[in-house]
Order: sequence, then structure tokens, then C-alpha cells
Amino acid sequence: MSLVTLLPFIVLIGAMILMTRSAKKKQQQAADMRNQLQPGSGVRTIGGMYATVKEVNEDTLLLDAGPGVELLFAKNAIGSVLTDDEYNRIVHGIEHDLKSDVVPDDASSLTETDEPSDDASAASDDKPIDLGKKDVSDDAADEAAEVKADTAEAKSDEAEPKKTDGESDAK
Repeated sequence: MSLVTLLPFIVLIGAMILMTRSAKKKQQQAADMRNQLQPGSGVRTIGGMYATVKEVNEDTLLLDAGPGVELLFAKNAIGSVLTDDEYNRIVHGIEHDLKSDVVPDDASSLTETDEPSDDASAASDDKPIDLGKKDVSDDAADEAAEVKADTAEAKSDEAEPKKTDGESDAK
């Protein structure tokens, strides 16, 4: 057999060794994290429940999920151990102000001023604004056109007999 024929097998074996090493490393880190648990730590289970560790045993944990709610979990069911700040932020909604300058979500607060402007007060009036341009001669012409349309409608109504419920235009 030549080296070219063996090369794909060698690459596959090398990739399998690297993947198993990284998986073992992750498992070891998870086991170390679970072994370092102590009462009072905030944890998140693999099911997504947040609780405080009340008691640590060899393979189990007693978790306090709320007032009067104590749950017994296997250590393997702990997804992560949370820092105190992270636990308080998620469970109690307590945020620490690490930044003094907060960037707003939109730019509207950046453009507002303390004094009301003339444009803003004009826009808030309750009177409707007519933007159309009308002359007196246009009004007279509009009225004449309406009268003509009404008379034409009346003549067409007289020429055709009115239809009853049973008749239709279908052919």
C-alpha cells in the first residue's frame, strides 16, 4: 500500500482523537464545576430552572426554588453555576449600574429640548388645517356641476322603470 492510500485513514483517526480529547476536557470542566458547589450558590438546571443550593451531598443537591419549595436534584442535572450578580439580575431583576452613561434605544431622547418650540405647539392645536386652495369662482362652478349631475340622475331614473326584487339584468 502506498502513503497516498493510507493518508485519508490517518487524517480520520487524528480527527477522532482530537474530538474525544476536547469532549473529555469539557466533561472534566463540568465535573469540577459540580464538585465546587457550596450552599448559597445560584444555579441553573439543565431544564432551565433557577434555584439556590441549600445542601450538597455526594451525588445530589437540595435546591431552594422559592419560599417553602425545596427540590432534590442530581448533580448531573446542574447546567451552570451562576455568579451572585448574574443570579440576582435573572431571578430578582436587580441590576448593578456598572456604566454611568446609558445609551438610549432610540434617538428621540437625544433631540428633545426642555423648551417647547413654536412648531410643536402649532402642530398640537385641535383646529383642522385646510391645505387646499379655493377661490370664490371655483365654489360657484362646483355648485353648478353638482346641480347638473343631480338633474341628469333624475332624468335617467324617470326614463327607466324601477326594478322589483325578482328582476335582474342577467341575460
